[in-house]
Amino acid sequence: MEMIVEDLAVARGGVPVLEGLSFRLAAGQALILRGPNGVGKTTLLRTLAGLQPALGGRVSLPAESLAYAAHADGLKAVLSVEENLRFWAAIHGTGTDAVEAALEAMDLRALRGRMAANLSAGQKRRLGLARLLVTGRAIWLLDEPTVSLDAGSVALFGAVVRAHLAGGGAALMATHIDLGLAEAGVLDLTPFRARSPMAGGRVGAFDEAFG
Repeated sequence: MEMIVEDLAVARGGVPVLEGLSFRLAAGQALILRGPNGVGKTTLLRTLAGLQPALGGRVSLPAESLAYAAHADGLKAVLSVEENLRFWAAIHGTGTDAVEAALEAMDLRALRGRMAANLSAGQKRRLGLARLLVTGRAIWLLDEPTVSLDAGSVALFGAVVRAHLAGGGAALMATHIDLGLAEAGVLDLTPFRARSPMAGGRVGAFDEAFG
């Protein structure tokens, strides 16, 4: 299992933000994206997730190997915690064991019957991240996954990521939080920043709101 990115170029709102980007993400590896606000971390993750087209380059990876966790938690408010996870497990064909493992890993067992609409922001985030565990996907794309989490929940999620890597998974993430991934690599996107017609060659203030 390996993701290979070659000479990738991506754009936001039609404006190029990254170009000439190449890297490899292998089984058991975590790679942390770095760079200033607006450099294109979110845009890169969205492009790799297939949510927007690349301007150029090539991405090679096994079919149906990606799971993407964005800023939104992607929950169905009218379903309970357990029902949300069962919904996603049914889509990915992973079953009851995966649901129970996800509830345990993100400390959601006591909340399994609570409607998602009635969860706190941190609880919603934990449930949103628990969805990763029911996808059965090997490569996780994570965009600021610890937003709204307290220190204890950050530690829980760090353990989840470490277990995923130990099991042969991989993770590409934009985060400024230490998840205890001692062997994680760092990919600084600054050298790959595209020349932009806006603001004399740098991404303008509007775009900087969307990392």
